[in-house]
Amino acid sequence: MMQLNPSFVCWFIEHTREFHAQEDVLLPEEPDEGDEDWIDEALAEHGENVLYLELKNAVDDLDPGFQAELVALMWLGRGDYGAEEWNAALVEARAGWNPRTADYLLATPMAADYLAEGLAMLGHDCEDET
Repeated sequence: MMQLNPSFVCWFIEHTREFHAQEDVLLPEEPDEGDEDWIDEALAEHGENVLYLELKNAVDDLDPGFQAELVALMWLGRGDYGAEEWNAALVEARAGWNPRTADYLLATPMAADYLAEGLAMLGHDCEDET
């Protein structure tokens, strides 16, 4: 069961879509997740972007356990795990946690769509959360 507030996730999804839709946001189509340099390259130009900073700060302010839930939720929506594998996804996300969670999420193309799909797989809908 997800402990993270679905309303927060919906807020994050909405604002991540806005951030990714900005003209100057260029993300790799196929990030190399084995090499974290892609995160730095994708976000290098956005250190002063107000929306990026708001999203980053919101995630950074979360407890690491909640940050891991966001990552596990994205993995669910991306198809790495099924809804019945939520606990396994969460265990892996917690084991791989690092302080760059916000950047990982924001540098991932389609992160908002993956989070929305993962949320739906766990029985939540952003339409119901607003």
